[in-house]
Amino acid sequence: MSFTSLSMLSDHELHQLLAEDVPFGDLTTDSLGISAVPAQMRLFARDPMVVCGVEEAARLLQLCGANVQYWLPSGTPAPADTLMLEVSGTAGALHRGWKTAQTLLEWCGGMATCAAGIVAAARRGDPATLVAGTRKNVPGQRRLASKAFRAGGAIMHRNGLSETLLIFAEHRQFLAGEAPALTVARLRQQCPEKRVVVEVATPEEALQWAGADVLQLEKFTVAAVADTVTALAAAGSQAVVAAAGGISVHNAEDYARAGAKLLVTTAPHLAAPRDVQVRFALGAAA
Repeated sequence: MSFTSLSMLSDHELHQLLAEDVPFGDLTTDSLGISAVPAQMRLFARDPMVVCGVEEAARLLQLCGANVQYWLPSGTPAPADTLMLEVSGTAGALHRGWKTAQTLLEWCGGMATCAAGIVAAARRGDPATLVAGTRKNVPGQRRLASKAFRAGGAIMHRNGLSETLLIFAEHRQFLAGEAPALTVARLRQQCPEKRVVVEVATPEEALQWAGADVLQLEKFTVAAVADTVTALAAAGSQAVVAAAGGISVHNAEDYARAGAKLLVTTAPHLAAPRDVQVRFALGAAA
């Protein structure tokens, strides 16, 4: 079972989402007296998208008392009008989970679709280049964001401060002028199973830290990335070059072609949600 086919939210967390939207019952549905009427609900991709969040949406609807007949796994490319989720139950159960399930699909689908676009662009520049998502997610939603990036074919740059070594200028100012080679050596001794990543702001800094495992070139132009890659090779550096800052579907191909083997991007976190159409009908699903 793949990571993207799992629900990233526990039942407790899904109940919390429902409690936020339906804290004291569904006043409209209950007042109309239609809560017990048999119904079906189908959710479609209105426009092309990469599906994501459907496992969470399906489980949420089950917790509302609905029956799930079908869902399209996260990570699946969906042309316009593709059926993603089909459920049946009472009108009360479906209306209770409707908007939260739809919003999950739209928000996660937006991130996954954006990530997939950047991955496709990067591979046009160099099939070996990887796209990695930053940790600049909406606070509290890192698991869903990570799922969306991976559903789109990307990886995560880092899921938190506990798992990776990434030296920023904001760290280096406290090192009292320690030589870069000594800093890298200390980290390799202390964390031998980790790769040492250093973010640099200029080609000169890249050469100073050429002994790192990964050099993250922050806000470099495409031309500057290409020049830095050439200079590092001439210096005998084995560091992987990552480009970060402003990476999008519009420039990923160029950065990959310039020699960046990793493109670090925040863009999917800020992507517009995809449009999911919901169709209700009377009676149980066929």
